[in-house]
Amino acid sequence: MTHKQIILSHQFANGLTLVAQPMPWLESAAFSISVPAGCRYDPTDKKGLANFTCEMALRGCGDLTNRQFVEALEFNGVDHSSNVSVYNTNFGGSMLASRLHDTLGIFATMLQRPLFPEDQLEDGRQVCFMEVAALEDELAQRAILELRSRFYGDPDGRTSEGDFESLKSITIEDIKAFHQQHYRPDETIVSVAGKFDWDALKDHVGSLLGDWSSKPSVAVDVIEPSRQSHHISFPSEQTHIAVAYPALPYCSDDYFLNRGSVGVLSDGLSSRLFTEVREKRGLCYTVSASYHSLRDRACVVCYSGTTTQRAQETLDVLIDQLKLLRDGIDEAELRRLQIQVRSSLIMQQESCRARANAIAGDWMHLGRVRTLNEINEKITGLTVASVNQFLADHPPRDFLVVTLGAESLEFQRDIVSAT
Repeated sequence: MTHKQIILSHQFANGLTLVAQPMPWLESAAFSISVPAGCRYDPTDKKGLANFTCEMALRGCGDLTNRQFVEALEFNGVDHSSNVSVYNTNFGGSMLASRLHDTLGIFATMLQRPLFPEDQLEDGRQVCFMEVAALEDELAQRAILELRSRFYGDPDGRTSEGDFESLKSITIEDIKAFHQQHYRPDETIVSVAGKFDWDALKDHVGSLLGDWSSKPSVAVDVIEPSRQSHHISFPSEQTHIAVAYPALPYCSDDYFLNRGSVGVLSDGLSSRLFTEVREKRGLCYTVSASYHSLRDRACVVCYSGTTTQRAQETLDVLIDQLKLLRDGIDEAELRRLQIQVRSSLIMQQESCRARANAIAGDWMHLGRVRTLNEINEKITGLTVASVNQFLADHPPRDFLVVTLGAESLEFQRDIVSAT
């Protein structure tokens, strides 16, 4: 890596953490605010409440009406976004470095004093309805989300969007109560990357959020996953195949060995799945593998979209390729992976928004931040011998399969039992 990397952090008395990476060669800055208000905290009869609360929080705060809130962000030139994950509600944005403090002021007010205008409730509900409908229309996503639900169980396998029936029942009082209980400084992470002055930033965030009152965390009931393979019947000429198998979580010391093996499967046009399933046999129009991690559990998720006629063979070949990974990788595969990862790291150096999101995620999972140099050293330090030893000790197995299409498929022996 060519630029010097420094990670700065400070924890305020109320539990709020500020973590930042200066990127003084840029003229921009970005922030991410992760609040411990994820969908795992939704009541079972009001799934989607965290997402609905996030939507309503962006409809005015403090002295700003909904329209004034939008105009204030536009005035500061903020490219902003928000989303709800399993653990957190996340707000973020990027802008000229000179507008960072003003923008943080707007979002600090939103966190502590949202208006939650009741006359906007139904408009917000319609947005949430459309998000649920979009998921139902995206058949590949439906298969993958069902897979995650069966792999992680409840509440950690939920989708943040919830469902129509739950959303219909949510009131403005429910939203205010969720905000009151879960929007709190304890476990909230404010991350900043780009051009800024650290002392001025720390003092500014302290003036904005240092007096935010702490609240106790809320325990949730956890239902163990079924881990049973499943077919979703749907009239279509296409079949969507999703496969998961256990992996080590991001916090593991062996994460990069695990990630390296996934890269061999799916990173690039020379990857095994693309080459063996799509190119050589022409079985599908898309195939991929990705790594997904919660704090204490993780999985590798593989997906393929194909025709009804070729679905069984696609599944069989996909599972066979996962099993072959147990035999190890070769030098050429490792080198391709290392080059691709290094390219992505170099691009991250030029994106303050990517770094703001990354350092927030690292802090949540690790309690510290991996610098790009550290990641680069971990990746370049991988050897064929170390990856192959990892695969011998942690072979892909216990495959969980979800299929969606007109016909159910037959499952091999080492796939968990189907329902």
